[in-house]
Amino acid sequence: LQFMFFRSLDLLPNKDGKDLTKSFLLQVVNILLHYIKKSFDVKSKILDFHHPHQLLQGLEGFNLELSDHPESLEQLLVDCTDTLKYSVKTGHPRYFNQLSSGLDIIGLAGEWLTAAANTNMFTYEIAPVFTIMEKILLKKMHEIIGWGEIEADGIFSPGGSISNLYGILVARYKQYPEVKIKGMTALPCIALFVSEQGHYSVKKAAALLGIGTDNVIEVKCDESATAGSTVFGAFDPLQDIADICKKHKLWMHVDGLLEACNQMQAGYLFQPDKLYNVDFDTGDKAIQCGRHVDIFKLWLMWKAKGTCGFEVQINRYMELANYLYKILKKKDNFKLVLDSEIAPKIKAQMTEEGTAMISYQPCGDNVNFFRMVFSNPATRQTDIDYLIDEIERLGKDL
Repeated sequence: LQFMFFRSLDLLPNKDGKDLTKSFLLQVVNILLHYIKKSFDVKSKILDFHHPHQLLQGLEGFNLELSDHPESLEQLLVDCTDTLKYSVKTGHPRYFNQLSSGLDIIGLAGEWLTAAANTNMFTYEIAPVFTIMEKILLKKMHEIIGWGEIEADGIFSPGGSISNLYGILVARYKQYPEVKIKGMTALPCIALFVSEQGHYSVKKAAALLGIGTDNVIEVKCDESATAGSTVFGAFDPLQDIADICKKHKLWMHVDGLLEACNQMQAGYLFQPDKLYNVDFDTGDKAIQCGRHVDIFKLWLMWKAKGTCGFEVQINRYMELANYLYKILKKKDNFKLVLDSEIAPKIKAQMTEEGTAMISYQPCGDNVNFFRMVFSNPATRQTDIDYLIDEIERLGKDL
């Protein structure tokens, strides 16, 4: 088909658009398959790096500016190809940057189906299957932790910042339920205790909720800290902290009260007299009400792997992390936290060459150091060897 002669209006729901729609989507799938194949190829670059001003000016016919008139389907296919061409291949075995590392083919299929279903998570009415899936999956996760059905509640949220905002909202509501109606002026000055390794979003949430960042008190901690810290992935002694919280009547942020805290009972959405059990309408316990359907991707992956499959995968990441640690311990030209500002320079060269990608950050008094993220099923020990050699190669002249 000559896609240059067709526009998006020629696709379904246009009554003659069935064959064209099929051809167009097959072309999109071909573009994706080519990208996926390159993602898993260690010889391919992780990215074709360009600076922001270059992308803004347009590259080799790839123009990001929006046009007033519809462009051809052929141009849209070229745009799809170019978008992936200049994007980062997070599925690449040598991508160790932030937490999107790895491409799961079943998860990808789940994302496609989610986009095709094109619904929202605020009521059972418009997302019956997805709503039940979320309930089942949360129940499974609660069981793994050891919580009974009436002891636990939960909701999928877009990320850590929103999750922490939920936690602090619930903590404040538990201590001072009147805040929901009367606002902060009805409360005394309240404080929030957080590990010094706690996520920055805790302070952001405190500012957002009117608590104020000055009232976030950072508690000193040793080298193994907080309930899953961003940088170290270390865990606090939760039982000891729970005893302190009990003694001083503090709310310990491992929640439950989501619905009472957040519900506003919007009459146009959450009518109590529906034909089904309205306990399955989850929108009233969410801050944003309308939530993207995140559940199907994970549900389908869980079906594909089984609980034991996830366990095997996580154990493999632990083994890779241990492998890296053992290699670095033996090397004279690496320190586990470096004393000079060298990590950003090495990362910059690596990014420009597109050979590997790894994140860095400072911590306390320590300067920037490399932070490894293991969550990519394509990564092998040879990729770790390659990364270390690459760091040595780029760092030896600095």
